[in-house]
Amino acid sequence: MSIKHPIISITGSSGAGTTSVKRIFEQIFRREHIEAAFIEGDAFHRYDREAMKKKVSEEEKNGNPNFTHFHVDANELETLDAVFEEYGRRGTGKTRTYVHDEEEAREYGVPPGSFSQWREFPQSQLLFYEGLHGCAVTEKVNLARHADLKIGVVPVINLEWIQKIHRDRSTRGYSTEAVMDVILRRMPDYVRYITPQFTLTDINFQRVPIVDTSNPFIARWIPTPDESMLVIRFARPRGIDFPYLLSMIHDSFMSRANSIVVPGNKLDLAMQLILTPLIMQLIERKNRAS
Repeated sequence: MSIKHPIISITGSSGAGTTSVKRIFEQIFRREHIEAAFIEGDAFHRYDREAMKKKVSEEEKNGNPNFTHFHVDANELETLDAVFEEYGRRGTGKTRTYVHDEEEAREYGVPPGSFSQWREFPQSQLLFYEGLHGCAVTEKVNLARHADLKIGVVPVINLEWIQKIHRDRSTRGYSTEAVMDVILRRMPDYVRYITPQFTLTDINFQRVPIVDTSNPFIARWIPTPDESMLVIRFARPRGIDFPYLLSMIHDSFMSRANSIVVPGNKLDLAMQLILTPLIMQLIERKNRAS
């Protein structure tokens, strides 16, 4: 953690909705005139697309059918740890981009499935990470210790699968069967490396559908925000003005002493109300220490 150079970490699985949450943070940064440097977790994959296919094949031949991007060995977490450490100490560092599609390929000048060149962070007031392993703790690294504000984005598992299936079919051209295969292969690493992070976060946002998602693999539509509720859990509820939140978010209620439930279509409002004061506290601490 760093007072002078704060780090915000958004952690969630593939298909969890971290990209949508990132957009809300970007809105807050623009409104409050905060300059942020950004890291995408995909930038710290160890292998490009072709090399990952070969590695997965090798692992299968060696008796491991479950090697995926969720596994710590498929990612450069020690490099990410060093980037977090350098930013917290000096406010500097480097990142790159994993190029997913043709649009990004045109922007970065490299083929889809490969990495851009490393680049220096721009001048910034804070660092924002969004990806799979922002709070990962292993025998070699402790990424959670670097972040000043840790957010988990955790839809219930069936909803997460529905969102992933629809995203990968529409934007990446995968078949439902191919996405199902990926989901099955990821389960051991999901349990081992992804879910433990959500005990280390400061706030978890968990979207819960209120329609039938019992078979996510045949769902024709993603449940809409109007068909969902949002459970927001605070690791340290002291200092959170729950009466204010309940008064500002219509139809919200407290389910536990550290949790508030709000309508799914109030995600943007809830995040704006909850996160803006926390972000501004980081900036005010930074300014006082400068």
